[in-house]
Amino acid sequence: MFFDRKTAPAAVPDLANLKVSDARVGDALSVSGAAPDFSDIDFTVDRIDYYEAGSRRWWEVSGMWRDVRVFLEVHAEDTLEVSGNFDGRKITLDELSLSEDDLAEMDQRQNQSDFFDYNGKFWLYRFSREMGVFSEGRSAGRGFYCWRFQEQDTKRYLEIRKFEGEPFYGTFWTLLDPGEITVYRGT
Repeated sequence: MFFDRKTAPAAVPDLANLKVSDARVGDALSVSGAAPDFSDIDFTVDRIDYYEAGSRRWWEVSGMWRDVRVFLEVHAEDTLEVSGNFDGRKITLDELSLSEDDLAEMDQRQNQSDFFDYNGKFWLYRFSREMGVFSEGRSAGRGFYCWRFQEQDTKRYLEIRKFEGEPFYGTFWTLLDPGEITVYRGT
């Protein structure tokens, strides 16, 4: 007999309908209209990093697009939520007109009414907490402290991260519609 009738065949993924939460290293991703000129951002996933903060867990897929490392942050707990970082910039506290003391005070207050002004827009404090990141293929992770701010009345947010022994830096993210992301299974 060529197969055991008691063993069910392994489930075959529907390759025509992969979601970003199915993406793995080697897959090609296309984010419709996400570039500054409204063209698509197409990249091959070459890295996956896993994050945790308390009991929450999520991951980032990343790859190169037009000589810039781009990222998609994927939360797949109750609903699928995806954010993209496509500009490759790391913003300093000086550029944001913030100080370490400003961040420490916001962290201590944990008040979502706190905000700061950057480029004529209000950035509302959302949270700050310790997080951990674990890169695929590495056994040890790294801890960092993160502050998150949301631009008033938009889907953009700013994360400021501080790893031990490294300077503070900020990155801009935009909430995306997961339906605008196409995943093509790699070989």
